[in-house]
Amino acid sequence: MKPIPGLSPSYPLLGNALAFPSNGKDFFCRLIEYTDQFRNRPLMKVWIGPVPFIILFHVETIEVVLNNTKHMDKAHAYEFLHPWLGTGLLTSTGDKWRRRRKMLTPTFHFSILTEFLEVMNEQAEVLIRKLEKEAGQGAFNCFNHITLCALDIICETAMGKKIYAQSNYDSEYVRCVYRMSDIITRRQRMPWFWSDFIYNILGEGREHSRSLKVLHSFTEKVISERAEHIANTESDTKGQGTKKRRAFLDMLLNATDENGDKLTYKDIQEEVDTFMFRGHDTTAASMNWALHLIGSHQEVQRKVQQELQDVFGQSDQPISTEDLKRLRYLECVIKEALRLFPSVPFFGRTICEDCHVNGFMVPKGANAVVMPYALHRDPRYFPDPEEFRPERFLPENSEGRPAYAYIPFSAGLRNCIGQRFAIMEEKVVLASILRNFNIEATQKREDLHPLGELILRPQEGIWIKLEKRAC
Repeated sequence: MKPIPGLSPSYPLLGNALAFPSNGKDFFCRLIEYTDQFRNRPLMKVWIGPVPFIILFHVETIEVVLNNTKHMDKAHAYEFLHPWLGTGLLTSTGDKWRRRRKMLTPTFHFSILTEFLEVMNEQAEVLIRKLEKEAGQGAFNCFNHITLCALDIICETAMGKKIYAQSNYDSEYVRCVYRMSDIITRRQRMPWFWSDFIYNILGEGREHSRSLKVLHSFTEKVISERAEHIANTESDTKGQGTKKRRAFLDMLLNATDENGDKLTYKDIQEEVDTFMFRGHDTTAASMNWALHLIGSHQEVQRKVQQELQDVFGQSDQPISTEDLKRLRYLECVIKEALRLFPSVPFFGRTICEDCHVNGFMVPKGANAVVMPYALHRDPRYFPDPEEFRPERFLPENSEGRPAYAYIPFSAGLRNCIGQRFAIMEEKVVLASILRNFNIEATQKREDLHPLGELILRPQEGIWIKLEKRAC
C-alpha cells in the first residue's frame, strides 16, 4: 500500500492513530479536514494501529467497492459491535448474511409497511400533544422528543410492544444506546484498547458490560413476552378470523430459511437488537437535522406547508399511503437533509480480494471506509454543496447524477433494508409537526458541532422555537 497517498507521520504499531483526537466531535472534524485536503487526490490512506484503511469519498472509488459482490464483508471495526448486535443483518458476512437478507426482505414488503402507518400516525399524535406544551414558550431542545417518538414507533412496529417512551422522558434504554455508541466508537479509534484483556482492565470494559446488560435485558424481555402473546392470541382467535396488527418480531418468530429451518432465539435477538438500534436512532437523527434545516430556511418551510395545505386542506385526518405519495416536496426536503447530514456518516468494508481503485492496487485484507458525509459534498454533482436546496432532488434536477453520488442508505447489495420504512416514518412525523406548528431554528449551522459516531448527532442537540399554526 506504500504508493497510495496517505497521512504523515505514521508511527510503528500506532500508525496515524495519534493524528486523531479521541472525542467524537474533534475526531470527526479532523477526518473531514483530511477529506477536504485530499478532495483532489486519487485516494487517501490511513493506518489506525496495524490496520490499513483507504478512505473513499469519490463516486469513482466508492462504486468500485460497493458494486463488487466480493467486497461484502464489514470492516474490522464492526467486531466491536458483536457483543451488542451479534452477527445479525448489519454485522454478519458471507452465507449467513445472504440467507438472513433473503429471509428478512419479505418483512419489508410495501403491503406490510402500510400496516405500520397506523402506528406512525398514533405516535406522531402523541408527539404533537407534547410539543404543544413547548409552543410559544421559547427555545427548547427537541432532540429527545423526536428520539422517544422514533423509539415508540420502532418498538411497536418491530416488536409489537407499546413502551410509552414518550411518556417516560428519561428512558434508560435510550441512555444506554447513546452510551454504548459512544463507548464503541471511542474504542474503535484507540488501537491500544482493541485487546479485550487490556480493555477490560484499563478501559471502559465494566461500563460496556453494564450498558450491554440493560440493552439485552430489554429486548430479551420483549421477545419472550411477544412469543407468549402470539401463542395465547392464536389459541384465543382460532377460527374467529380476527385480524391482528403484525410486527417484525412476529414474522421473525415464524420465519424459515430456504432449508425450512426456523431462526433460533439467539438469531431473533440479533435482529431485534439491530432493528431497535438502527431503526430508531438513524431516523431520529435524520428528523432532527431536517427540523433544524426547515427552521433555518423559512422559504422551504412555506413550500412544505403549502404542499400540506394542498394535500390535507383544513382536515386533521391521519396520513394515508396515498397522501404520502403526494408529499413530493417534503420528500425532497428529507433527501436534502440526508445529503447534508447522513445518519450514518461513514461505514466500513473489508477488501476481500486484491483490486485496483483509481489506479492503485489495494491488497486483500485492507479496510475501506466509505464516507457519505464527504461524498455528498462533491461540487461536481452538488454545486454549492453546503447550501440547503431541496430542489436538487426534483426528478428533472436528478437526471444524469451517478447512482453512487448519493448514498444515505448505502448502496449495492448491502443497502439498507429499512430505507422505505425510514422515509415513510420521517414523512409522517415531519408532516404532522408542520401541519400543526411553524418552526424557527435558534442555532446557526456552525453551532451544531456534529458528532461522527455510529450515528451523526449534534453535540448540543437541536434547539428550535415553535408557534402553533392557526387552523
